[in-house]
Amino acid sequence: MRLNSRNLSRRRVALAAVAGLVALTVTVTGLNAAEKVGNGADPAVTRLQRDTDAIHALGVTGVQARVTTSDGRDLVATSGVVDRGTGRPVPPHGRFRMASTRKAFEATVVLQLVEEHRLSLDDTVERWLPGMVRGNDNDGRRITVRHLLQNTSGIHDDLPGYTTPEEYRQRRYDVYTREQLVARAMNHRPDFEPGAGWAYSNTGFVLVGMIIERVTGRSLQQEVTDRIVGPLGLHHTTWPGTSPFVPQPHARAYQLFETGELVDVTEQVLVDPDSMISSTRDLDRFFRALLGGRLLRPAQLAEMKRTVEINEDINVIWPGGRYGLGLASRPLPCGGVYWGHDGGDGGYITVNGVTDDGRRSAVVSMSASLGDSMDHQLQQQRGADTLIQNALCGQV
Repeated sequence: MRLNSRNLSRRRVALAAVAGLVALTVTVTGLNAAEKVGNGADPAVTRLQRDTDAIHALGVTGVQARVTTSDGRDLVATSGVVDRGTGRPVPPHGRFRMASTRKAFEATVVLQLVEEHRLSLDDTVERWLPGMVRGNDNDGRRITVRHLLQNTSGIHDDLPGYTTPEEYRQRRYDVYTREQLVARAMNHRPDFEPGAGWAYSNTGFVLVGMIIERVTGRSLQQEVTDRIVGPLGLHHTTWPGTSPFVPQPHARAYQLFETGELVDVTEQVLVDPDSMISSTRDLDRFFRALLGGRLLRPAQLAEMKRTVEINEDINVIWPGGRYGLGLASRPLPCGGVYWGHDGGDGGYITVNGVTDDGRRSAVVSMSASLGDSMDHQLQQQRGADTLIQNALCGQV
């Protein structure tokens, strides 16, 4: 999630932080033998294609969805176009910016360090980053690693962004350091006392990345790669750094602004210096491994899944949702809950979910952000949620 519109109401700001003809994929080269791609005779693929098309029909230029069923089948569907100019179909293995979905990766690394007794969730920010969180009643001595991962630190979020096409064009190559992003937050008083409330804080996770590097003496990229990306074979997952480009293949990313103008925003340097690029295949594999117990021991996974209530603003986006340590839970209409972490930035929106046992999962990537109205944004979120929930309830 990113805050990218100062002119929205509080709920619309929270939501913002999370056209073309339909093109159904019939056959695609390079797929694994176990993958089934719409539009085929399999009823499950047909239902997945229906839900994917429904998202595209809202005005999302391109959609790609992947579902892993409880019996291990991979189902893939796409809808829409790569770009508005050529009208080429969306690739089923397209790359995209995962945005805040990365928070689940960082939280996993922290909990592995906890298991290795190199870090405690009750360690203060001040212990690892002395003097970093200070001023305007911000006090790193009172904020713990758990607070950061749980979004209960109270640290105000003030990331740079753009609200108009003109601002996008002016700012898209701006580069920020972590220290600069934290300093912006320190210009504000805390939203609440540590542990006394809940508010989504991208700045808090900037600090998490800095703590990981201080604990290990290695870069965040090295730690995530060696502990997660490499062992799981996430070959499509990369770190762009200050590059404004997304590796091929990918759909172009579009932002629908409040003015009604749909702008290609693919080429930009993301504000977050630790941003990552991935694919539906890689994110599906990551979340199944995480909830399936392949990345964390039972005690650490249980800590990750200890949740607190989210605030009213985010509850509009995630109805009935709760937040653990870099991982959110949502109720399933068929009973129980599912887990995941959505992300949205740079025109790409990622919505994902996995069952509690890690056996059934779904990932949706949308290459347009419908930011012209709160209603339009909610429709986009609900469309993706419907696909995820249908898949996890066995209706796909």
